[in-house]
Amino acid sequence: MEATNIEDFTMKKQTELPILIEKFTSHDGVHATDIPSLHFVRSSTTTVPIYQVHEPALCIVAQGKKVVILAEESYYYGTSDYLVVSVDLPISGQVIQASAEAPYLCFRLNFDPYQVLDLIKESTFPTTSIPDSRRGLYVSQTNSLLLDAVVRLVRLLERPQDIPVLAPLVIREILYRILQGKQGESLKQLVMTGSHSNRIAEVIKRIKQDYDKPLRIDELSQLANMSPSSLHRHFKEVTAMSPMQYQKQLRLQEARRLLLSESADAADVGFQVGYESPSQFSREYARLFGLPPIRDIKRLRVDQDHLQS
Repeated sequence: MEATNIEDFTMKKQTELPILIEKFTSHDGVHATDIPSLHFVRSSTTTVPIYQVHEPALCIVAQGKKVVILAEESYYYGTSDYLVVSVDLPISGQVIQASAEAPYLCFRLNFDPYQVLDLIKESTFPTTSIPDSRRGLYVSQTNSLLLDAVVRLVRLLERPQDIPVLAPLVIREILYRILQGKQGESLKQLVMTGSHSNRIAEVIKRIKQDYDKPLRIDELSQLANMSPSSLHRHFKEVTAMSPMQYQKQLRLQEARRLLLSESADAADVGFQVGYESPSQFSREYARLFGLPPIRDIKRLRVDQDHLQS
């Protein structure tokens, strides 16, 4: 296919994707679909930063723009880019371009790293002898082959009877196209058994499982088969933060969720997520979210009331 034809084809798919997504997103919010791993996100306004622990996923903005912040790093992406998160990461995301006439629309496909590993085993991707750690989040440029597969997956929602047979095949194709991308090696390293990135992914699982317990670097080092200094270096390479900072983000985000969902005392919630000192909990909470716990939750509830009114 000639360059001009490829550009025309890509533009056609970029135009088609938001039209398809709008069919399944009549209002703002996160929308589940008949394909369990596929969700759409819609927002008719720009947003404040939204904090979450982002699980492995491919995100493509069909309309609008967004910024994702990981530790001190900012990742901007719009309609010509895609975001890949290949390991659980505490981030904040903010829609920075959206309106009622042209709402922010996002395609999000969650995936299991084992799906990627199976694909690598069955393919002819070149092997690398350099097990460098790679960042667990990156932004790359979309291309016609990836967009074509994404549009075909969304179209399956119009033919639900085809989903059980065809959706798994198209999802494999989408993951294959990501692995073929310029930064596909980052995803590959995180799922390849024995790589530094893969060992850090195992450490992340343990910290998530025991986030409310004291962090024991010696045990994590044994799990990763690394020295403490090597663990710290590779962990920061994957997550942009230290193990302690990662655990702190998990604790504070879970505390915020508990405070929003329950009529709980801030000090009690601090103890639940692993803090022994209420003052330290309040101080670190305010440092991350901008306000102490009670004031922050009041602000969030007011914002929710405005959205619902």
